[in-house]
Amino acid sequence: MQVGTPEVTSAHFAGSVLLLVVNQKVYVYDYEANFWTASTGIQHPVSHVSGDNCCYSGNSFCMDISNSVFAYLRGDQVSQANIYFSNSRGYRFQKYTQERRAELVGTFGGIFSFHSLSQVGLLLVDEQMAMFSYSDHPLNRSFGLPFDYDRALDILIAPGQKGILIFWSEKNLLVSRNSGQLVESVQVREGQRILYNSIVKANITIHSVAANENELAVLTEGNNLYYGSLGIQSSSLIKFADQNIWSQEAVLMFTDVGMLEILTPLRDVLFPAFDFQKCRLNIQALLMDPQLQAGVCKVELLQGEFENKMYTIDMNSQLELTALMIPRPGTLPVPLVSVSNPHSLGLQAVICEDGYTYDGNTKHRLNISLKQQHHWGRADPNFTSSIKRPTISTITLDIANKEISCVDLKPLTALISVGCDLEKKIVIQNELSACYHGVLDPVALQDNYSYIIEREAYDPNFQGQQAKKDLEVHYPYEKLGCPLLAYYDIPWKPVVELWREGKFQEVVEAEYVLLEMNGLFTYTYSLTASTAGCSAQPQNWTTITKMAGDTAPFSWDREVRPALLNSPRARLGRRLPVLRSVCWEPARPVQAAANRTPETPGAFKSSMGFSRILEVEVQYQGASRFGVWFMGDASCVLIEQKGWGSSSRCVCAQVRVQSCPTLQPRGLWPRCRPPPAPPHPHPPPPGLLWAWDSPGKNTGVGCHFLLQAQVPL
Repeated sequence: MQVGTPEVTSAHFAGSVLLLVVNQKVYVYDYEANFWTASTGIQHPVSHVSGDNCCYSGNSFCMDISNSVFAYLRGDQVSQANIYFSNSRGYRFQKYTQERRAELVGTFGGIFSFHSLSQVGLLLVDEQMAMFSYSDHPLNRSFGLPFDYDRALDILIAPGQKGILIFWSEKNLLVSRNSGQLVESVQVREGQRILYNSIVKANITIHSVAANENELAVLTEGNNLYYGSLGIQSSSLIKFADQNIWSQEAVLMFTDVGMLEILTPLRDVLFPAFDFQKCRLNIQALLMDPQLQAGVCKVELLQGEFENKMYTIDMNSQLELTALMIPRPGTLPVPLVSVSNPHSLGLQAVICEDGYTYDGNTKHRLNISLKQQHHWGRADPNFTSSIKRPTISTITLDIANKEISCVDLKPLTALISVGCDLEKKIVIQNELSACYHGVLDPVALQDNYSYIIEREAYDPNFQGQQAKKDLEVHYPYEKLGCPLLAYYDIPWKPVVELWREGKFQEVVEAEYVLLEMNGLFTYTYSLTASTAGCSAQPQNWTTITKMAGDTAPFSWDREVRPALLNSPRARLGRRLPVLRSVCWEPARPVQAAANRTPETPGAFKSSMGFSRILEVEVQYQGASRFGVWFMGDASCVLIEQKGWGSSSRCVCAQVRVQSCPTLQPRGLWPRCRPPPAPPHPHPPPPGLLWAWDSPGKNTGVGCHFLLQAQVPL
């Protein structure tokens, strides 16, 4: 691995390894095992690596964060840039592709995993301006706000998964608190007075930058040390007194909260290793200098049991957190709670007085409720991210406009994974098992048990055709346990139980699909689609598996739409496309009309959001009353009504359905008149949209209704 004269252009710690880009190649050094190797899979020159680290050990989501690394060459056109990704801490890379990257314009400035936002961000540079492009909904619809980029900036991801980015060069320093969506300049202060709105105007030359979860330090070439906090609202720096601490090799490093080290390597003429001169600085002690006018921290205590913990909440569950704040007497500090990914995680916070301390200070308790933003019901559906995509977000509790002297009063943070709780599991109730009744022996099942399916009974392609050879099936007892025992003439419905950490939680009313894993086709169905009351063509298993490709056989779920919805056979008798299930009870008119033809819906046209257009035409002879079914939860409005044929007359629709309480006629045909309520022995069932014609002997009459519906899919 000798490279001649080595030039290191980038370095990154990924867990227990150090990644170095040396002469446009990536090398891995495992400093725990003292082992060097070269990364594999990279076919083009690279200049930088990027990644992040998660310190919530023992959690699989946290491990995935530390394992994810990008490698790339900065400066190419973004549409042509060669980008590599590794999920093995940089040992192995593969080519990274992203949808619509070919449409982006500008120079490629870098790529980063913003885990706290559950996004991948690409930095685009064009004509001394830069902005971020994001990978997933909803941020992929737009860009981050542009910011000045007059020269190449190094980007430091602050630890803690809070979405804090630090952009710096010798003459500039910028900070983003929301993963690049908004990038701001760092101010230079003297007490409460702003000396400079940006580092550029301060006319200093930055040599080294260091940051932790809440602090920022800058060392300049003029022996100046600047310190500031990465607050929840703004970031600023103050200048410490001049000291002889700078050298060309000096670097900064935070070792703890408020503890800063300046490291300078010392050469040894007789030994190739380096020693280090360490200059330790206690920031809290330095801020006691009255010339700095740092002020007094207004909060004596800020604590919460959730600090530095990681939680997992299901997509439809809620998490309750509490915190305690004790302000100094006579002050009224304002606590602020924020989440790094508001598109996914929503919060509600309530503060109340909670007694007094021994010296008379008021204690304040903060109650924080967290659940997926989708379920708060306060945001537009286009704002929230998809409920199907697991996400990660960091919650931060801090004090608004906190004084820089509040060094030890660090913000409280926790990492929230919104997705699958790995401590939960679904169990099918198995009281009636083959082992319990002595049909099978559990000891034999655990001893590599297998059975034979004869070739006449199965088809590996799920086509219902005879196979060419018998199939030996190994039974996975560790995964399935004892087989359930179900009798052929007794209908069986699985009882689904939810367990968490080995304890029963509840019986779940769940949707399910029965899968025949081996292509067995000797079973039969008790009902046909017609006798089951299907008004739409049921989904075809063979078609679904072909569409699914590699994901079969786990591709059939509630999101799968019938493959034959638009065929004439599927339209026959269909009132609405399938919303929640394949089959439902067919529509029934109140009074059957002579020679009446079934309703025939027209095109089902999509518009923005959840709006849908449904056209329903009815043609009949003689006086009649007819009804149209509206399935599922929906809100609808009648926007057009027309008639045709001999002496045609259509009347307004009336709604007697709980799911459409706000139906209002608008834009109706001029001859439309509200009809009197017809005699009806029973109230119309929920989900039924009624419309009547006026009595008469009309022939060849037809009505055309255009309904606009808000339908949750």
